Amino acid sequence: MPDARRTDIRALLPDVSPEDIEIIHRVQPYTMVGPMRLHAFIEATRHVTTREMEGAIVECGVWRGGATMASMLTLMQMGKPEREFYLYDTFEGMNVPTEHDVTCFGAPAAEKFAAKQTSEDRADWCRAEIEGVREAIQSTGYPSHLVHFVKGKVEDTIPGTLPGKIAVLRLDTDWYESTRHELIHLYPHLINGGVLLIDDYGHWQGARKAVDEYLAAHAPSLLLHRVDY
Repeated sequence: MPDARRTDIRALLPDVSPEDIEIIHRVQPYTMVGPMRLHAFIEATRHVTTREMEGAIVECGVWRGGATMASMLTLMQMGKPEREFYLYDTFEGMNVPTEHDVTCFGAPAAEKFAAKQTSEDRADWCRAEIEGVREAIQSTGYPSHLVHFVKGKVEDTIPGTLPGKIAVLRLDTDWYESTRHELIHLYPHLINGGVLLIDDYGHWQGARKAVDEYLAAHAPSLLLHRVDY
């Protein structure tokens, strides 16, 4: 009897290879990223690797590690487990949102943060302990010496810890302030022809605002292509 989740992925992505479907299926327990966004990350990884582009793969906002795992499994499938990964996260849950951080439906993030708040500046929202994330990522078999876990708010850890060149930059920290900070410090390291993936552009208005402001000032000709909403 076919696995219902795999069947659902196939219905959503009917032209995707069985190998990519298997990767997406494998990482689903470790991510909230939907199949279309995962496949975009897989394709971005394949794009820069096929073209032998230099640079690390960077993810800001890792949660349980599933999206990163999809990228790693793609590299291993290609016989190219050679890239460094830089993984930035608090590994302690979401930071305090600002007034800019509202969903596309108009719901303020502050309300959900308050309902899950555990301390002055932290909430039990998207919390994933670093030990569990490390274990999940190690389960892929990707070389551990190439994986850099950077714990803390990105506003505190970046630019202190940075790769020299970035081939794929995936931003998934949701809020205006963190997304703005990431773009200021990481986007200049993205190589010519590299790929920028912004997970929350459609859902969180703060993330959209940060992206729109930064690109208007620094990369006005950049094309943003929709993956899903």
